[in-house]
Amino acid sequence: MRVVLQRVKSSQVTVGDKIVGKINQGLNLLVAISTTDTEVELDWMARKCLELRLFPDGTDGSGRWDKSVVDIGGEILAVSQFTLYGDCRKGRRPSFDKSAPPERAKLLFDTFVAKLRQSGLKVETGEFGAMMAVDIANDGPVTLVLEREATTSIGH
Repeated sequence: MRVVLQRVKSSQVTVGDKIVGKINQGLNLLVAISTTDTEVELDWMARKCLELRLFPDGTDGSGRWDKSVVDIGGEILAVSQFTLYGDCRKGRRPSFDKSAPPERAKLLFDTFVAKLRQSGLKVETGEFGAMMAVDIANDGPVTLVLEREATTSIGH
């Protein structure tokens, strides 16, 4: 599982001309599910996204990063993005062999979002499988890549 996590002042995702998800201060998560991901990876990633201390303790935006998105009562926008598993090492066209098939990816993505929502925070999403425009007001900028690979294969 891969997540590109961005601390944001705001973020929204649009499909066509309709805003389908919108948040204020918090985290924008671009989420990729691999062929080997299980609930173990989802649990780890949800916990990591919710608990990482990425927000300063100073009211003016300065100071140590001592607060998590939960601590500040922030919001989360999670957007499925299979292209994070694109392998561009050979040829001129990316290979997406490590991306989970759409049906499995949607099930695991929805499960991941449900785990984030257990925090009580507002959690919005894009529209799985749709062409989306994601507007991100990156705060900092703070952008991290989180990865958790399955320790055993599930035969997919």
